[in-house]
Amino acid sequence: MNKAYLALGSNIGDRERYLKDAILCLNEHSDIEVENISSIYETDPVGYEDQDAFLNMVLSVCTDLSAFQLLDVMQKIEKELGRKREVKWGPRTLDLDILLFNHENIETEHLIIPHPRMLERSFVLIPLYEIQPDIRIPNSEQPLSLIIDQLTDKKGVRIWKQKNGEDVFALFES
Repeated sequence: MNKAYLALGSNIGDRERYLKDAILCLNEHSDIEVENISSIYETDPVGYEDQDAFLNMVLSVCTDLSAFQLLDVMQKIEKELGRKREVKWGPRTLDLDILLFNHENIETEHLIIPHPRMLERSFVLIPLYEIQPDIRIPNSEQPLSLIIDQLTDKKGVRIWKQKNGEDVFALFES
């Protein structure tokens, strides 16, 4: 089994519904098991800033799929849930990214792992730290807590819905 950490984000429409639907789609796949999810964070947009705030979270999965097969599944889920790629870093119903896959380093035209900008993004590292504080990022000597301390955009990441410690989907229950 492979272990992967995935980032989820949405800033169009029913943002929470898109996150939940994505998690359900991933978990319903026969070769993917969602293990853990972070709380949901509301975050200021990065890159293209003239858009609504995002809801972001991170989850861990176990999978029999390769990183490339997992990417294909994730892109199909994005498309099924209405993702359109019109503006780089622009508004989207759903964004799914592979942050880490085992402890592998992968660099191809279509996939780079660890995610190339994850160490610059509080909206990724804070929820990752929540579910796996002792994780080591390949090619980085620093612990995750120190990397987060050095980021300047932390105030743009606010807890939106706290995980209650129950099973994976309890976060979405009223």
